[in-house]
Amino acid sequence: MFALVRTLTIVCPVYNEAEVLPSFYDELKRVLNGLSTQYDATIMFVADRSEDGTLAVLKRLAESDRHVQVLSMSARFGHQMALVAGMDHATSDAVILMDADLQHPPGLIPTLLERFEQGYDVVWTVRSDTPRTNVFRRVTSRLFYRVVNRIGDVEMHESSADFRLISRRVVEVFQTQIRERNQFLRGLFAWVGFPGIGVPFTVGDRAAGRSKYSLSRMIKFAMDGIVSFSKSPLQAAMYAGFLLAIGGSFLAAVIVVEFFVSGDFPPGWATLAILVIVFSGMQLIFLGILGGYLGAILEEVQERPHYIIEERINFQSENELRDVPRMIHQN
Repeated sequence: MFALVRTLTIVCPVYNEAEVLPSFYDELKRVLNGLSTQYDATIMFVADRSEDGTLAVLKRLAESDRHVQVLSMSARFGHQMALVAGMDHATSDAVILMDADLQHPPGLIPTLLERFEQGYDVVWTVRSDTPRTNVFRRVTSRLFYRVVNRIGDVEMHESSADFRLISRRVVEVFQTQIRERNQFLRGLFAWVGFPGIGVPFTVGDRAAGRSKYSLSRMIKFAMDGIVSFSKSPLQAAMYAGFLLAIGGSFLAAVIVVEFFVSGDFPPGWATLAILVIVFSGMQLIFLGILGGYLGAILEEVQERPHYIIEERINFQSENELRDVPRMIHQN
């Protein structure tokens, strides 16, 4: 099928996935074995500190298969930073980012590689939800992409997932040039450019466990995307201020005219109280928006490491790590 044997790394962030990991590994390995004549594949698990024995399962897999690598994080740095860590440590010709809960089907990997062989540097996947998918998540996901594409500077692919293939030169851009702390990867992959194409897939059923994205994490994820790629919320505060100032000036003029006409200030304490409450609420909202941007600036200024690796398994030598950006703490 392919003329040359290339290298491939599958980067899989994991957190509390001990139940599903054996099934996922078996399914992924079955697919990769079918590609063994074209690709020398490595599975790299990036494990946030878990509470259910995930690391123990990964160590057993790594002991039995030298093509399984494990990056064990010292704390929970989050899904996006786990993907960043995987990209930082990848040295292969192509890298595939995917979750380990079987909702990202390993059977789609040959299709992603076919697009890669056709010359595409980024092959993203377009998620098709099933009737079993949570309605709230479907609606909020569509709303998020429409809002971001409306106010943002980068066109993001609606219903795209973190399940994607990227070429070596895209990986090197992230290793050497894109080092911001709040990395919203779905937007950044669109921002870097390079030839890309989408591949549709149907979300699989979670084989075990439960989703790690709580409502609060989903909101933070959405806010990170908006802060990373749009200044519109800050501009909206300015426009709202102008409109309120004009409206307030008009209302003041009406009151002054009423005073000279009737000789007394018109009643309207209820209206005044409502206006104070509404305006105060709007001020707090825009202060919160401003705080989000200031918080992102603070994280950049602090220059803390993106993540900290506690243990590396099946990395052959330290030479493999010589190009890892901003070397992190290790045991």
